[in-house]
Amino acid sequence: MKGMVYEKYGGPDVFHLKEVPKPTPKDNELLVKVHATTVNAATRWARTGKHPDSAFFTFMTRVFFGFTKPKKPIIGYELSGEVEEVGKAVKRFKKGDQIYASTTGLAAGAYAEYVCIPEEWKKGVVAIKPSNATHAEAACVPVAGMAALHILRKANIQKGQKVLIYGASGSLGTYGVQLAKYFGADVTGVCSHRHLEKVKSIGASRVIDYTKEDFTKDGKIYDVVFEAVGKISPKICKMVLKKDGTYLTSKTLTSETTEKMDFLRELIEGGKIKPVIDRTYPLEQTAEAHRYVDKGHKWGNVVITVA
Repeated sequence: MKGMVYEKYGGPDVFHLKEVPKPTPKDNELLVKVHATTVNAATRWARTGKHPDSAFFTFMTRVFFGFTKPKKPIIGYELSGEVEEVGKAVKRFKKGDQIYASTTGLAAGAYAEYVCIPEEWKKGVVAIKPSNATHAEAACVPVAGMAALHILRKANIQKGQKVLIYGASGSLGTYGVQLAKYFGADVTGVCSHRHLEKVKSIGASRVIDYTKEDFTKDGKIYDVVFEAVGKISPKICKMVLKKDGTYLTSKTLTSETTEKMDFLRELIEGGKIKPVIDRTYPLEQTAEAHRYVDKGHKWGNVVITVA
C-alpha cells in the first residue's frame, strides 16, 4: 500500500510517498481502508517535533513522537473510511461498515491507504460515521470535535448565556461555535476579517475582527470565554468574564471516548452541527496541505483524501 512517510523533523517537504507493508488486523482490530484524514495541530507538532507554546511542551512532544527522529513514520490522527476486515474477537463492526475514528497513540496513523484500529482500547476511538456526512466531512470530527465537546461540557452552558469564542474560525473554534449554540448560548466569535461572515453562518450572533477591534474594550461581559486557538493569555480573557463565569482553554487535557463520537454523530445527523472544510488535497499532496495550514489562515479544517 501507499503511505505518506516522514523520517526526520522539519517543514512540509519531509513527507514522501512510499510503498509500505499493508497491516494485518489483530484479533481485536479493524483493518480500515482510509478515505480521508486531516492536517491538524497534532500532525504539525509531529512533523516539526516542536510545540508552539514553550520549550517544556517541545520536550514533551519529543518524548511522545521521538527525540532525534520520529518514532512513527506514518502519522494522521483522525480519519473516515470503510472496514475491510475484522479480527475474530471484534463484535461491534463488520466488513463494509462506514466508520470514523481517531488513531491517537496507535502505532501508525491515517496518512496511508490502510490502518488498523482496535475496536475497544485506551488508545484510538472508532464509531459508525454520520450517515449524512461525506468521508471528507467525517474525517474532520474525531479530534477537534471531541476536544470542543469535552471542553465546553465543563462550562455546563445554560440557555441564554453569553459565550465568547476566541479563534472561532479554526477547527476547534468552528465546533465550539456550533456546540455552544446547540447548548443554547448567545455566541460571539472572534476571528479575522476574512472569516467574519462564515462564523456568522455557523451560528455566531455577533462577530469581532480582532485585527480592528479589541474585544476587551467594548463593554461586553460573558458567562463563558473559550480561548480556542492558544494565542492569548487567561488574564486577557478574564477581563471580559463575569465574576462567576467560566474560562475555557484549548490547552485543556481532553479525552476521546466512544460516547463523544456517538453524541457528535447524532448532532451531525440531526443537522445541529456540520464539519467545516476549507480545502482538500490528495494524499500525494500532503506537503502542500501542510504548507497551506502553516500559513495560519485556514477556515475550519483541511482534509487529505486517500481512497
